[in-house]
Amino acid sequence: MAELLPRLRVSLDHLDDPRSLFPNPVREIWLEIGFGGGEHLAWQARQHPDVGFIGVEPFVNGVAKLLTVADAEGLQNIRVYDQDARELLSALPEASIGRAFILFPDPWHKVRHHKRRIVNRDTLGDLARIMTPGSVLRIGSDIPGYVRWIMMHARQVPRFAWTAESATDWRVRPDDWPITRYEQKAEREGRRSVYMSFRRQNAVP
Repeated sequence: MAELLPRLRVSLDHLDDPRSLFPNPVREIWLEIGFGGGEHLAWQARQHPDVGFIGVEPFVNGVAKLLTVADAEGLQNIRVYDQDARELLSALPEASIGRAFILFPDPWHKVRHHKRRIVNRDTLGDLARIMTPGSVLRIGSDIPGYVRWIMMHARQVPRFAWTAESATDWRVRPDDWPITRYEQKAEREGRRSVYMSFRRQNAVP
């Protein structure tokens, strides 16, 4: 990790064109905030070798797990930012991200800690700025109170529209949304996960 992380770490000073972060040409950039152990990000990177992936995770154990997989499998389309996600969001250029994921973020249960939740109006506003029109933001959670929080704040950002047309759309995990260890733990403990998708609209109604 001591050798690999400096090579794969994203520098905020070189983000005018995020595609230049990758050694091979990529058709677009996808972003995952809080990738945990990296299972979802690595799966997506395998399925989409022509997409460049930027994963954000401040915890060293999660970064180490992802880098180990990327190195063992030769996944050259993964880059990592191991600091505050909000710094990266501010630095990324407008309309530079083709898809974004925030899967099972820390709910910060205590009310006095809610300000630490990564999903809020400001973060969603930054995501709306950096995502391309028509792109999709996926958010997963197994905490009912946080689901309500997410929906409330998403409604405050008109450029995001919830894509669900029926209850199945948010109750059933899509085929291209691989299960993570955290979600498996939630299932074992009897918590139902919610799968939310929001489309970045071309124009605000």
